[in-house]
Amino acid sequence: MTRTHGVQLLALVGAALGATLSTACGGARGAGSAALTPATPDSTALSLSPSVRSADSVGALAARAEQDSAADQQVLDSLHRRHPPASPIKGEEVEREAERLFGAEGRAVIGAAPSAEPTFDIDVTSFATNRRVLEYLEFFQVDSRDRFEIWLARLGRYQGMIRERLRAKRLPEDLLYLCLIESGFSNTAVSRAKAVGMWQFMASTARLYGLTVDPWVDERRDPFRATEAAANYLADLRERLGSVYLAAAAYNAGVGRIERGIDRLPGEPDSVDDRTFFQLSDRRYLRRETRDYVPKLIAASLIAKQPARYGFEVEPQSPLVFDEVTVPDATGLDVVARLADTAVAVLLELNPQYVRGVTPPGRSVVVRVPRGRGTLVAVRYDSLPITERITFVDHYVSRGQTLSDIAKRYRVSLTMIESANPRIKAHALRVGQRLIIPMSGRVVPASAWSVPPEPRYRRVSSTDVSAGNHRVRSGETASEIARRYRVSLTALLNYNGLTMGSVLRAGDVIKIPQKE
Repeated sequence: MTRTHGVQLLALVGAALGATLSTACGGARGAGSAALTPATPDSTALSLSPSVRSADSVGALAARAEQDSAADQQVLDSLHRRHPPASPIKGEEVEREAERLFGAEGRAVIGAAPSAEPTFDIDVTSFATNRRVLEYLEFFQVDSRDRFEIWLARLGRYQGMIRERLRAKRLPEDLLYLCLIESGFSNTAVSRAKAVGMWQFMASTARLYGLTVDPWVDERRDPFRATEAAANYLADLRERLGSVYLAAAAYNAGVGRIERGIDRLPGEPDSVDDRTFFQLSDRRYLRRETRDYVPKLIAASLIAKQPARYGFEVEPQSPLVFDEVTVPDATGLDVVARLADTAVAVLLELNPQYVRGVTPPGRSVVVRVPRGRGTLVAVRYDSLPITERITFVDHYVSRGQTLSDIAKRYRVSLTMIESANPRIKAHALRVGQRLIIPMSGRVVPASAWSVPPEPRYRRVSSTDVSAGNHRVRSGETASEIARRYRVSLTALLNYNGLTMGSVLRAGDVIKIPQKE
């Protein structure tokens, strides 16, 4: 393997885990199972003169991804807000559903599957005829059918990789279906509470488990890194709570809330198992969203294991396979795509963690490229002029700015900006709105990069058991925060799923429990 002074090739396989697959890296968001097939490699040198066209493709893809994520989020919000139907499922309907799910024996022994197929490594059959499970089965099949079918297709992208990482932590592999109810396997998903990515990590928890979250790189969007963090987090929760379903509930609500609910149950607090979750739910010791979390998981698992039985026609997307190259400085993913003779959408899907479509300046990072293209990219990058690494910068609109002001700042025309941002409305710019600014083959100074706005955090309602949120200041410790709000340090740590060894960073948001 050769090493150039520009890029070091790391030739690694992605989620296929050694399977022999094609180099196609799949479709853009929401494109079902359609594959993006890279162009045939050309051994001749590339001409990479920056153009409006390359910036326009990035802007158009960003707009398309935003639209697709909005469609996902609409269904996810409906899923999280869902209430029991006005006419709940009756006893005889439960029996009929049990028979449909598990055969004739299901009427006599509800939840006992008569055959070994399909098999689960989470306890699905004991609770499959729970009323809320059946209601969510109906919701996935009827209310959210079209979107759920897309989510099931995305499952093929990541199933092998997620199962392998869960197995390495001795966790049930079927916990991968948490991603169905968390995000629909979308790496770009952003909840109302600002949880991000396939596994819906808050920034503080993500950093606690080793993920980078900054204006350039958000590894909550990286399916591989986020899955490693999620497996570690779930393993910690199961070890602490002693149950897979309680761990899943804590993933949704926080470990402190689950432990407080367990303490309120009669009997020995140490004798907990998966049924304890349903005891907490029946007594309404949990919030509605958390009470529904495990039923949603069970319903999603039932459908995902046998989609045809529930009327879904799914063609799974192919697992991702790739090489990795090390990029030493700021470089546009559109430029890397041309070096690899592939589509920009392929690079964006392989590298969703680079939230600005550009690798961070002054930092060496790894970029994934289609399998078999790593050496080609390394050689071509080594001879790429520094002026051709960036074809665009992104600009975040500040208060009072007009499109003309922005065009003058970057010395480009209004037409170039409008061409690069197909959905822009010149007279309706929003503060914080991201614009793609085409560059003209020149070195991009650090001052040209504007800073993304700070995310807004959901205000805690008066009905929430939290007393509020606190944003960590530079140098502040958990002990200082606990003293400030006059709560015990143990309660503060438990409420946020932290330990004495946890590191707090400036900007992290800490939830403050009510004083007992």
